[in-house]
Amino acid sequence: MNTNPFYVVAVHGGAGSHSRSKTYTMEVKHALISACESALARLVQNRTALDATESAITVLEDDPSLNAGYGSNLTLEGTVECDAALMDGATGNYGSVGAISGVKNPICAARTVLRHAFISDPLGRIPPLLMVSRGAETFAQNQGLPCVSPELMISPRAQADWERWKTRLDSVCAGIDVPEDNFPRSSGLRDIQDTVGAIAWDPDGGLAAGVSSGGLLLKHSGRIGEAATFGAGCWAHQLASNDVSCSFGGVACSVSGTGEYIMRCVLAKTIGEKLLSGRGEDTHDVLHEVLENFHVVCRSLGDNEAHAGVLLLVKERDEAGTVNARLWCAFTTENMAVGYASSLNPQPKVSCDHT
Repeated sequence: MNTNPFYVVAVHGGAGSHSRSKTYTMEVKHALISACESALARLVQNRTALDATESAITVLEDDPSLNAGYGSNLTLEGTVECDAALMDGATGNYGSVGAISGVKNPICAARTVLRHAFISDPLGRIPPLLMVSRGAETFAQNQGLPCVSPELMISPRAQADWERWKTRLDSVCAGIDVPEDNFPRSSGLRDIQDTVGAIAWDPDGGLAAGVSSGGLLLKHSGRIGEAATFGAGCWAHQLASNDVSCSFGGVACSVSGTGEYIMRCVLAKTIGEKLLSGRGEDTHDVLHEVLENFHVVCRSLGDNEAHAGVLLLVKERDEAGTVNARLWCAFTTENMAVGYASSLNPQPKVSCDHT
């Protein structure tokens, strides 16, 4: 029995801009610290990486300063529609929900979809991987998840952002000039993304990853982003302990950014599979290559602003066979809000670093 089990959790508040004000930055950092503490409380009780990841993201969803759960960006119609996903690295099981309203914590709804895969179906029907909209809400409610009126998911900040940008959109569509001074670049529409996520390694060596998002501000109702798309927003996979074909024993990855481009690149899965390919590729080189290709895809579609952020946990094996944890963060945006803590250093460390 391992008397000194190792575990670690890392969380992110999204890739974008977290510098609206000093107060806002501190609110984001506080949310990241609380998320790490919640996950560690599960891991110290020998709970699974999946439990820790879900717990961390639940905290982030409850914080109004972030674009997930309560605090989500609003659709063109002024409503909340959330996406979320979880993946278990040990089993490969995955569950996600999209365009869901009225469920207090979308990540918990994603967990119910994942858990449903373990239930034997009397007719042998294949369990769902992704559930959306009213069907997902009914499914979550039937599983006993807390549901609320959709209006209660709208935070004051999200409402203010929506009113501001909806006014600008209506003015532009009507041919009315809007002074740029009213919309400084530091608070651009694309900066208000802040998809949240978490990755974890539990005392038994299990890995998990998750992601949750309110999506793009002023998105069309029914739009699904990377946070609900298999392989795009999160990915976790671990090799068997006796599999020595690769210098990495497993990966867990959570992604943030412009969903439409992230989905085209299947970003999280692409990173994970490149690292576990057995070709001995360096982690830094893989991240650089994948994000550079992400830029190429964006430019080919006429968009020169490639927004993406990656939080990555890697199991590295040295020549002696010792397994070590390595955390990576890479982003193409102004900054990315991240936090982490472990059994070795349980006091959470957080940052909203600039590029």
